[in-house]
Amino acid sequence: MQAASGIGEAAGGQRPGVLTVAAAPIGQPADASPRLVAALGAASLIAAEDTRRLRRLATSLGVRLAGRLVSYYDDVEARRVPALLAELIAGQDVLLITDAGLPGVSDPGYRLIAAAAHAGIRVTVLPGPSAVTTALVVSGLPSDRFAFEGFPPRRAGDRARRFAGLATESRTLVFFESPRRVAATLAELAAAFGADRQAAVCRELTKTHEEVLRGTLGELAGQLSDGVLGEITLVVAGAPDQAGPAAAADAITADVIAEVEQRVRAGLSRKDAIATVAAELGLRKRELYAAVVAASGQRHDDHQ
Repeated sequence: MQAASGIGEAAGGQRPGVLTVAAAPIGQPADASPRLVAALGAASLIAAEDTRRLRRLATSLGVRLAGRLVSYYDDVEARRVPALLAELIAGQDVLLITDAGLPGVSDPGYRLIAAAAHAGIRVTVLPGPSAVTTALVVSGLPSDRFAFEGFPPRRAGDRARRFAGLATESRTLVFFESPRRVAATLAELAAAFGADRQAAVCRELTKTHEEVLRGTLGELAGQLSDGVLGEITLVVAGAPDQAGPAAAADAITADVIAEVEQRVRAGLSRKDAIATVAAELGLRKRELYAAVVAASGQRHDDHQ
């Protein structure tokens, strides 16, 4: 049976090669899977975002790279695709890897993967670390529904339009950002989403200087106004329910207040407990705070 686009066999009756998309560690080399270690040692052709960094990774993993290395970074990606696709069609397996995380996720790779899939060539993945899901989980924000937005546009007008379009998105949002622009981006997000929207700035994930800052967009923009170093992933809570103040207030039941009190007993401050529960349930912090204070006062009166 032929492949979807008609490539069943390569020239000379050979089957076409396989494109293997490999996830690289985002920080600690020890996070590399045994499958990745084996694949690097066995690969006869590797397309790498940075061949020097790949060699350093291989050395740290005790792997001898015996195959041919081809650079595959943003500026050459479009030019490299035809030659690599020809290699695959001719029966050559190709291992595709970036500096960190999965190729194609805000890194080079999408064009080659799409071309191979369109040509009916088998594409397989060696799964592994991802800054997107790592930041999402460690942020403490709702993770049941999320949207990955990659790097925000660099031009001010494009950024403003993008953020305005996302202001009512109810899913948790994940962004990559340059450390040079992160403070400005937080300020722009605060202007578009509201300064009290909960967020997390995840810096140097899995590395020695890993740091996660949590707070509102306004608070985080102020904290990072002097700049920051390292690789940054931003996680921003989705928009709260837009049903209106009355509906939001109605959603603050005794069970919600009890959840805040449980978080306080577990060690959070009341402010942090309210902020966390409000973000998880899409409630306004001010209204939840008022309800918690009112409930506390009612219990006090009952004991007089």
